[in-house]
Amino acid sequence: MNLDQILRAELAALEEASLRRTLRATDGKHLLNFAANDYLGLSRHPALIEAARQATAQCGAGAGASRLVTGTDSSVLALEEQLAVWKEKEAALVFSSGFAAALGTIPALVDKGDTIVLDKLSHASLIDGARLSGATVRAFPHNDMTRLEAVLAKISSGKTRVLVVTESIFSMDGDSAPLRELVELKDRYGAWLMVDEAHATGLYGTTGAGLIAEAGLSARVEIVMGTLSKALGSVGGYITGSHVLIDWLVNRARSFIYSTALPPGAIAAGRAAIELCQASEGTSLRGQLWGNVARFHAGLPARWKSGTLSSSAIQPLICGEATAALQLAATLREAGFLIPAIRYPTVPRHAARLRVTLSAAHADKDIDALNRALAAA
Repeated sequence: MNLDQILRAELAALEEASLRRTLRATDGKHLLNFAANDYLGLSRHPALIEAARQATAQCGAGAGASRLVTGTDSSVLALEEQLAVWKEKEAALVFSSGFAAALGTIPALVDKGDTIVLDKLSHASLIDGARLSGATVRAFPHNDMTRLEAVLAKISSGKTRVLVVTESIFSMDGDSAPLRELVELKDRYGAWLMVDEAHATGLYGTTGAGLIAEAGLSARVEIVMGTLSKALGSVGGYITGSHVLIDWLVNRARSFIYSTALPPGAIAAGRAAIELCQASEGTSLRGQLWGNVARFHAGLPARWKSGTLSSSAIQPLICGEATAALQLAATLREAGFLIPAIRYPTVPRHAARLRVTLSAAHADKDIDALNRALAAA
């Protein structure tokens, strides 16, 4: 069989299992977006748009090459300094995406003979980075600190590098990691800790620095990862940590070394977003977001209040089988709501869901309309 024949057969198998994905155009029908990670509505904020416009007009639409080839613009250095100060770290390094940050950082820190211990529900970028490293990969059940300790206790202390990897807010369930317990365990067993704050940055702490800062643990987490593309409304990923860590990544993180730098507009928008998060407007936007989460919970039909809801901006509505999730997503789309079905392998088998994300940009009437649609579906 030729390539197309093989792939056609495999696509048919995905279709049969209700797991085939297709790209759908977003233009045409007006839909209320309850799928984006734009938690503060900053992607359409006038300050970000104007910052991006000015930077693009002045510096061009693209960076042209990697930073090690054409150098680093002062605006990128300013963004990294902002991130480091905000995250209470010595330094930061910006990548082309959060996925690139994970794929570059993890293999730069551990290798064959080392061990990575990661939460079973960690994001695909963290899993792929772990696999790419060549280290032994061990997974522990989601947020199960007893099992994590059992794994750490079996690893020869001092003879191997051990990297514990997790998220602070989990992308598909919306729940949070027990950060203090994680820090205490990695310290007890001489491991390093890497935490992805993609879904916490901008939303937690007095300035929106994230869940780690809110818990007062910034000095005890070696590697903090995040993204500019969610609550910060731009694009790009980053790592924050010590000066030595960042220096090492500049020399060894292949996804940084061999990727074109972020465009000037994205850098400018990211800087404007951080400023907004730290200002009083950021406090107001976070208050609006948490008010919207509470409103969604209060008006949600009883059959969805099954204990799977979270206190974060991410609300999983568990449907079970992929076909059920697809059917509910289609029904809601007809009613005017964009909430795609999330299926295996993004989530475990038989745990397909609709992932509702709340934003400060949602009006009360939008949330009430969604709850009515869920009741009628």
